[in-house]
Amino acid sequence: MKSAKFLILFITLTSFVSADVKLPSIFGDNMVLQQGIENPIWGWADSGEKVTIHIEGHDKKLDSMAGKSARWQIKLPKLKASNEPIEITIKGKNTITLKNVLIGEVWVCSGQSNMQWPVDASNDPDLEKLSANYPNIRFITVPRIGTQEPQNDFEGQWEACNPETAGQFSAVGYFFGRQLHQTLGVPVGLIDNAWGGSAAEAWIRRDRLDKLPAAKPYMEQWKNTEANYDEAKINADFKKKLAAWETRAKAARESKKPVPNKPRAPRNPLVGQHRPANLYNGVLKPIIGYGIKGAIWYQGESNSSRAKAYRDVFTLMIESWRQDWNQGDFPFYWVQLADFKDEVATPGDSSWAELREAQSLAMRLPNTGQAVITDLGEAHDIHPKDKQNVAKRLARWALAKDYGYDIVHRSPQYKALQRNGNKVVLHFEHVGGGLDTFDVRTPIGFTLAGNDEVFHPAKAKIVGKDRIEVWSDAVPNPIAARYAWADNPVCNVQNREGLPLTPFRTDEFKMITDGQ
Repeated sequence: MKSAKFLILFITLTSFVSADVKLPSIFGDNMVLQQGIENPIWGWADSGEKVTIHIEGHDKKLDSMAGKSARWQIKLPKLKASNEPIEITIKGKNTITLKNVLIGEVWVCSGQSNMQWPVDASNDPDLEKLSANYPNIRFITVPRIGTQEPQNDFEGQWEACNPETAGQFSAVGYFFGRQLHQTLGVPVGLIDNAWGGSAAEAWIRRDRLDKLPAAKPYMEQWKNTEANYDEAKINADFKKKLAAWETRAKAARESKKPVPNKPRAPRNPLVGQHRPANLYNGVLKPIIGYGIKGAIWYQGESNSSRAKAYRDVFTLMIESWRQDWNQGDFPFYWVQLADFKDEVATPGDSSWAELREAQSLAMRLPNTGQAVITDLGEAHDIHPKDKQNVAKRLARWALAKDYGYDIVHRSPQYKALQRNGNKVVLHFEHVGGGLDTFDVRTPIGFTLAGNDEVFHPAKAKIVGKDRIEVWSDAVPNPIAARYAWADNPVCNVQNREGLPLTPFRTDEFKMITDGQ
């Protein structure tokens, strides 16, 4: 706790009280600058001090003057992608030379633990690291600091990808960047600021959350926590518990009995990853404004109990990031929740399905996309090890939408329901080469309901490239259908390119996460 407070204080002081020209850590040796845009570079100097930038290979020098806040900023000219490194010199009272700088594609890799999850803990880490010799893929990781005070810098540095550095970097981020690098043939920079277990509300400015009705219950909960959390008392209580445990543990060892479990040290929620705006201020604010192509996102598990609210919270997050970055509607692609948990929820009852629906609805925003992975999860592990295929599905979106490749990139989605006696015919769009199944030939994962709004397992048959017929003997007059509507759905429909059918419901019945 004390070390975190000291780091925040140190960063704040060194950012604003400086006799020499200084740069935030996001600018440094080995960095990648986004091609084709006017990349801003900023830092601090004495108020009124002139700062000059020179880019190797360019005759023109750019200059700016530090204002009253001691901050200066210069926009670089648009640069073309190149695998040849350059140097950038920043000069004021002192001179800083940024070495081994590349121009290419830059992506932010954000979210919670499934984005933070490293290559070392994913499928085949030994093989992946053996081949991780990509000097023109560059990484930087933002340390996890949760705070209500907006940060302007962090401790970190850009590194080239090699077998030593790849292992601890975000697996989804690395595999995504590797696919882009191999396909485009240009440098790729990856900024990882993911934090395991984080709530979406922690990534949004507090003033914006306060104006969002859907976020009110969560905000009220946190206002109560902030008003009543007594860190001194909690730490004192823990010391008492620890002392009592030490006494019991000593007695157990002397009598050769099992030692009881040691009590866990308390975590201060005020500096954690759930408090509203904590991560916006601590791990996002320091990189906002750095030139990027877009962002990839893997989060939602921590919001599953508030799925209804996530419809508005998630879209607010995307919109506010774009607004603050001041780089237009940059691409934002996310991973839908995987299948998880031992039990399969009863038909019509699943908070995880409702969260997936909220994620799908966010695609109404421009330049967004979703990687569906209901076939890649693990029932016993909330962190599926197959991060390679997750990353490939995200890369399909980027390659198709941002880089002009004619490839199938979007999972099939529900379009319309047509009633036909005791059956319904479901129509789909974005089917690629056509609807198909994996494993068994019969489509599974559908349920039907009548006017009683009670869902029953249903049979199904593909009846065209983009249509599936569904029926159930238990529902003679069906009015609503659902697919993969469970925490851990058993389902098998995909397109012929192997992208799973997006979970859906045709009804608007009351959600179990209403009001949460």
